[in-house]
Amino acid sequence: MKDNVDIHSMMEELGARAKAAAAQLAYASAEAKARALTVAADQVWARRAEIIAANEKDLAFGRDKGLSPAMMDRLMLDEPRIQGICDSLRAVAGQDDPVSEVLTEWDMPSGLHIKRQRTPLGVIGVIYESRPNVTADAAALCLKAGNAVILRGGSESFNSATLLHACILDGLRAAGLPEAAVQLVPTRDRAAVQEMLTMTETIDVIIPRGGKGLVGLVQREARVPVFAHLEGIVHIYVDKDADPQKALDVVLNAKTRRTGICGAAECLLIHKDIAARLGTALIEMLVQAGVRVHAGAGLDAIEGTVAATDEDWGREYLDMDIAAKIVDDVDGAIAHIRQYGSNHTDCILTEDDAAAARFFERLDSAILMRNASTQFADGGEFGMGAEIGIATGKMHARGPVGAAQLTSFKYIVVGDGTLRA
Repeated sequence: MKDNVDIHSMMEELGARAKAAAAQLAYASAEAKARALTVAADQVWARRAEIIAANEKDLAFGRDKGLSPAMMDRLMLDEPRIQGICDSLRAVAGQDDPVSEVLTEWDMPSGLHIKRQRTPLGVIGVIYESRPNVTADAAALCLKAGNAVILRGGSESFNSATLLHACILDGLRAAGLPEAAVQLVPTRDRAAVQEMLTMTETIDVIIPRGGKGLVGLVQREARVPVFAHLEGIVHIYVDKDADPQKALDVVLNAKTRRTGICGAAECLLIHKDIAARLGTALIEMLVQAGVRVHAGAGLDAIEGTVAATDEDWGREYLDMDIAAKIVDDVDGAIAHIRQYGSNHTDCILTEDDAAAARFFERLDSAILMRNASTQFADGGEFGMGAEIGIATGKMHARGPVGAAQLTSFKYIVVGDGTLRA
């Protein structure tokens, strides 16, 4: 880790090197990029004991910093999670290369033949918190799409990220690709983040991945374009025609499988007609599982709950907490989500096709689900191999951001001495 350095000069150098590397990556072969990622996966697995030891240092740092249990879970690496990192690297390596893919083509009466094809964005800056696996996921997806990337991980994951980055460098060298294609900011100094946000001459887009504070900072202060990954205020609406067993299974998984990820359910909306039966069973199940249920009127008398306050609506807990509220019908659920949601992921549990269609038609979240756990809100589960984040805006990328979403396009126009009249 570099301390007491000129952060401005260091970041300028990283940017210049990334820009030069991006120019080479734009025409790198699909085979070279796939080889780099495959070798990186092999190296991550071979060095897993070192990575776990480095992660222990990060966990100690996180404990000293007072991270919540959910944040500590995000930070932790063990062999199964390292296997997951390797699987993601190999999955991205095995995907079709998006660069130069022809999106559409046509002929004009003038005699021109026009193609619109994918092209890399250039240099991507990724600013993220806690989760060390983002180091590998972001590197893999950016490389696959022909982009150079500058990674600025959270201070908590510095040691883990450094070793994962070293494995990626091994892959780049083995494939004959420039090492500057994937650079990790070598300092915990927050001044590096401020520098990245203004590097308009060398960084083409910034992707923040973390909590509301980080994303808000980036959105407020960035002069570089931003793909926003805002908080996941995820709602599940249990309709009057929900299948009871499906509802019990899905709600439990959506809340408790991993509470610290952005697809974890944060608010349960229950149709008034089933509140006394299925609604009560759902809440009793959550309480028994150790979830602190912030219950609205009509549910707050259930043993083990606490009364919800206004602050519980629209809150991302990222912990063993969930808000619960009775609504009149699907329209009541839609109105609540429109008011308090973050356009990330929302789900309806119902066997009524008309209710599901209304839910899908009248909400505009990046991901809408029916009868499935919101924990599936993940690029890997969408077949993308990995993701950099879930984009909640509407410009360019939306939903899980995989390799294809990290490209732009250009027009290739071919004539034969063609003149405009």
